[in-house]
Amino acid sequence: MTKLPFRQQSIHLRWLQPGMGVKRWLLLLIGGSLLVILAVACLPLAIEFSGWWLFLQHFQLQGLDWPVIVIGLLVFGGLLATLGVLGLNRSLLSAYRRSSRDEVVEVVYRHRQRQRGPKVVAIGGGHGLNTLLRGLKEYTDNITAIVTVADDGGSSGKLRRDLGMLPPGDFRNCIAALSDSEGLVSQLFQYRFGEDTELDGHSFGNLYLTAMTAITGSFESALEESGRVLAVRGRVVPSTLAEVVLCAERTPATSAEQAGNGQPVRLERVCGESSIGLAGSHIERVYLEPENPPAYPVAIRAILDADLIVIGPGSLYTSVLPNLLVPDLASAIEAAEARKVYVCNVATQIGETEGYDVTDYVNVLHEHVGVGLFQLVMANSTYLKTPPPGARVDWVRLPEPDAPLDYDLAARDLVDRQYPWRHDSMKLAAELMVLLDA
Repeated sequence: MTKLPFRQQSIHLRWLQPGMGVKRWLLLLIGGSLLVILAVACLPLAIEFSGWWLFLQHFQLQGLDWPVIVIGLLVFGGLLATLGVLGLNRSLLSAYRRSSRDEVVEVVYRHRQRQRGPKVVAIGGGHGLNTLLRGLKEYTDNITAIVTVADDGGSSGKLRRDLGMLPPGDFRNCIAALSDSEGLVSQLFQYRFGEDTELDGHSFGNLYLTAMTAITGSFESALEESGRVLAVRGRVVPSTLAEVVLCAERTPATSAEQAGNGQPVRLERVCGESSIGLAGSHIERVYLEPENPPAYPVAIRAILDADLIVIGPGSLYTSVLPNLLVPDLASAIEAAEARKVYVCNVATQIGETEGYDVTDYVNVLHEHVGVGLFQLVMANSTYLKTPPPGARVDWVRLPEPDAPLDYDLAARDLVDRQYPWRHDSMKLAAELMVLLDA
């Protein structure tokens, strides 16, 4: 009979193939278990001899030392079964283990702890959301990152215009941040081809999600499958599947001159996320076109089922607000019973929030989505002597100690010492976990 190739044999018979390192340990486990069962099976016979001692004496009169035999079966059988279990574990884990043997227990323990961790929803986009996710994944695997779909610049904008897909850039970054092998995946996903090539400056991560969308048939399926392939701790979902455009009404740079001449100031309308944060103008409000896009159902369910909802950090007008301007999403956040926190940025952003303090950030959110969307504002309390890089960029200052506030403020040391204009991932995640336990 012709021998079948390994992959064509029955899945059960594959365990019996030479070199698998399973059969010897399996035989030890079976043999040890049978000996233990045999020893336990002798115990009911004691009832027939009015107690254990009479049972033992009966057989001792026949020249058999049954105490030694029964105890020996139990000990020897238990030893064989234990060796079999340990050997099987070692053989099976060796196919998946990346760390040393001494670290396996710690890896399994941390994995189980994260599986039982709180259900956290993080809402935003850009580098701020990545920073948050990088810290949260150390505490829980039950993370849902809800990402804006308003990006229209760079590689994402080109793919959006050419292929009619949702912009993959922010999703790519979130997947990399939540991946088990974050360092390598981040380098791979961020790798950008030259603009003088036919790939025209696209990043590998964007092309990967584009190809996965074509294979799976939809962008949301591409995100789900990418999470499995890259061992992502949690999931990344869009706030809406609609092709929305972010628009803004700005006060033009000439408004001061017009006001001085007694002329009415006319607001300037601009559309496109990449065009909004231009210097020399003040943003009055932002909105989506179409104005009432349907929320992604998975995002709604995650919000309603969450233990903690974190809004931000990230660009106020172009990363945070585009999510909250999806009406059903904002309504779900307001209705959720979870602890809700807004994380304010560490530094201001040129073209968007120049001169803003924490209260200014909060007021903008209240003006756009109303009061009551979040219960607490978390802000950085540590200002380093070195100012953030960039002209007209400064720290987001806390309100004056005696200033009246219509919100609860938690001021903490959240700054990253290496990149002081950003949050420290672990500091931020730790403080959020403390709030959740309070």
